[in-house]
Amino acid sequence: MSTPHNPLGDRQISRKSLLKAAALAGAVPVLIGGGTALARDTAAAGGTSVPLTPDCHDGDAPTDAQIEGPYFKPGSPLRTNLVTPGTQGTPLTVSGYVFGRNCAPISGALLDFWQADTNGNYDNSGYTFRGHQFSDANGAYTLTTIIPGLYPGRTRHIHVKVQAPGQSILTTQLYFPNEPRNATDSIFDPKLVMTVRQVGNGSQASFDFVLNVNGTPKPSSSPTGNSPSPSPSSSPGGTTTWQVGTSYKAGDQVTYNGVTYVCIQAHTAFAGWEPPNVPALWSRR
Repeated sequence: MSTPHNPLGDRQISRKSLLKAAALAGAVPVLIGGGTALARDTAAAGGTSVPLTPDCHDGDAPTDAQIEGPYFKPGSPLRTNLVTPGTQGTPLTVSGYVFGRNCAPISGALLDFWQADTNGNYDNSGYTFRGHQFSDANGAYTLTTIIPGLYPGRTRHIHVKVQAPGQSILTTQLYFPNEPRNATDSIFDPKLVMTVRQVGNGSQASFDFVLNVNGTPKPSSSPTGNSPSPSPSSSPGGTTTWQVGTSYKAGDQVTYNGVTYVCIQAHTAFAGWEPPNVPALWSRR
């Protein structure tokens, strides 16, 4: 049984820690024994002495970027659970927050995950172990999946693209502590190791992303909200003009600044997610 970890008792208090503590108040603990899994924990990360990601402070360095690799596919489903009936593998839950350099959480950030199955294979014809989601009003996200399998040349890892509304995309990979192949994988970055703890028959991991932008106040609407949809205006060719608050499904066509786009992932539009800004949602026709 793990001993609850006090994130404020063994290092300098950061503004990010206080923000997370406030956001977690009243939340269900994710550790046996009542502690909470914080992505900045170090001692509980399997013995590594390397900080998992730096404590957030004004001017904090953003999370390291890594190569996309050959297996990314656009158009993943909107979902937080990649496990389906009959899925094999060790259960894994990954959770954390998306922050800006100024320690403010980023709501409505797009997180697109993809990974190998338990045998180390990627689904290149469909969308198994692929899915995207948006961070909530506190900047939090949660992914339900399995521990990915190994394949030649790589250690265990999960791919992710993270994008604040209207900003550039961070492409990176998340790693597991104490993996033998960490030492031989030329891409491995110790700063991208998650905090991982075994809970029951599975594992729970945490990691916070720090994007190279400043966090912003909560948007007036969110991609997963139920805000009323304004009536979009018609445009020639059977398309409509892109509108904030409209629910779009894959295949819908819109015009924005005179350019036609096709929706590739179902979502509800909000300010900052104009088609040119989010290639994960819209493809130029």
